[in-house]
Amino acid sequence: MVTASPASILLASNRGPVSFTIEDDGALTPRRGGGGLVSGLSAIGDEVDSVWVCAALTEGDRAATRQGLDDPSVRMLDIDAGTFARAYNGIANSTLWFVHHLIFNTPTTPVFGSSFRREWTSYEIYNTSFAEALAESAAEGATVLVQDYHLSLTPRLLRELRPDLRIGHFSHTPWAPPDYYRLLPDDVAVDVLEGILGADHAGFLTRRWAAAFADCCEAVLGAEVDRAALTVSHKGRTTRLGVHPLGADGEFLRERAHRPDVDSRLATLRDAVGGRKTVVRVDRTELSKNIVRGLHAYRHLLRTRPEWLDRVVHIAFAYPSRHDLPEYREYTASVLRVAQEINDEFGTASWQPVMLQVDDDFARSLAAYRLADVALVNPIRDGMNLVAKEVPVVSDAGCALVLSREAGAYEELGGDAVAVNPYDVIATAEALHTALTMPEEERSARCGRLAAASTALPPSAWFLEQYRALTDGQS
Repeated sequence: MVTASPASILLASNRGPVSFTIEDDGALTPRRGGGGLVSGLSAIGDEVDSVWVCAALTEGDRAATRQGLDDPSVRMLDIDAGTFARAYNGIANSTLWFVHHLIFNTPTTPVFGSSFRREWTSYEIYNTSFAEALAESAAEGATVLVQDYHLSLTPRLLRELRPDLRIGHFSHTPWAPPDYYRLLPDDVAVDVLEGILGADHAGFLTRRWAAAFADCCEAVLGAEVDRAALTVSHKGRTTRLGVHPLGADGEFLRERAHRPDVDSRLATLRDAVGGRKTVVRVDRTELSKNIVRGLHAYRHLLRTRPEWLDRVVHIAFAYPSRHDLPEYREYTASVLRVAQEINDEFGTASWQPVMLQVDDDFARSLAAYRLADVALVNPIRDGMNLVAKEVPVVSDAGCALVLSREAGAYEELGGDAVAVNPYDVIATAEALHTALTMPEEERSARCGRLAAASTALPPSAWFLEQYRALTDGQS
């Protein structure tokens, strides 16, 4: 581990800005990532000392930390693999994610027994490791930005170690309403809320999620909530709540979408589509993304609107997600099965109604964005959903957006989208028909407004807004 001088700005997240791969000869190759956090941290300026604290996720990452190969500006934590797996899969992704997205099958899950308690202990250890690393790496009065549901306990733990720090936490997920949040064991429900309230500023993607958090604090903790000022006061401290709706990086997307590899994939897609209209979706095979109901809606469109037979293609790129969890493996199998059923029912020698791909290919996704006549974004529940913001930015001819009212993006984009109840496949089929038949002039005008709204707070500005909320005392 390279020892760095104390930093004045610290970022904490489960996944860091670099990952290491072990080559066949045993050498370690670093690969830098992109994204909003990377561009946001760089936007603060090189003259400010910063450290990014993250978990070592792979064997390559762990080997790099043990060999001292990590960058002094990146502190990777070599957390015991079993502890990490229980914290990450057992609590973060199988409990907190399920609660905030309201996707438990409540007749059978959750079951909070002894195995859950072991997982919760690991989650506490995982968060404590982050808090201790941040405390060790922070200069006096430093600013610390903690990211997401993996690290919901970290702000309070860090506050106890370093009360001099300015601490922020940002939730990239929705937040559950109190009745659903109380599925959690009572002590866990308290610990998560008090963990985030250890921050001076707690950020959310929409006002709806911030309000739900405040409602939980009031109902579970008996905290004092000022909804007009967006503050929560509890145990002698006040936490400001902020709303920071992450936008798309329009400049990057437009440039990346016109590189040769995207042009090549676009030509391939155009050949396959053959001049037909396109309904495009790009998602991870994540339970909350609602891919299966989207396919059911498309099948209903073909069954009830025969004018679309052989005149439309559903391009569905559903990339693998969390396949170490059985629910996700089963869900991916359902996506594949329903897509095949639609092709078997309606396909002809010259027309494949559904073009489904389940391997990750960013260039191909951008090509589909450019080709889209309609973008289908119908999550059961989503903190934001950047795909809804990216497609209008990249679309060549202007696309219509069919958008779930349960996506965080709906708060900004709903006025120019075709809104749907994500559970109603008949209404979603009608929304697809409305979008497909939208007059070109109207579609183009709506797409222009969607693109403008989608890029209003690009990643670097989004990050800086949170930073300034802490340093300027504003939310």
